[in-house]
Amino acid sequence: MLGNLDDLPLKNIQIIPFNLKDAERTGEFAKIIFTKNKINREQLSPRAIIPNDSKLFAQCDLDKTITHFVTSDVRSKKTLALLKEGTNPKFDIISIDFPYTETFGLLDLK
Repeated sequence: MLGNLDDLPLKNIQIIPFNLKDAERTGEFAKIIFTKNKINREQLSPRAIIPNDSKLFAQCDLDKTITHFVTSDVRSKKTLALLKEGTNPKFDIISIDFPYTETFGLLDLK
């Protein structure tokens, strides 16, 4: 467990603003996710809660410098699989459950 915030490698993190284009793409992604999960309009009333994955995935999809989304969340992996049934996201998921050498097919020559 981390002792304090100084232990986090924040120098390697870039905060990306959420703008109108991100919101529009999020709506497209949410529509696909809700449709594939068979969620109807009544379940979305009085206000639809857009899953965070939809928002993060929309930003990844629009930012041409992002090629991978790193996570260990199984739900995120399932959500991306649903999206791939309805659209062609421009990124893929890298699971932190596996060593990077296995993920990228590298030999671990220590």
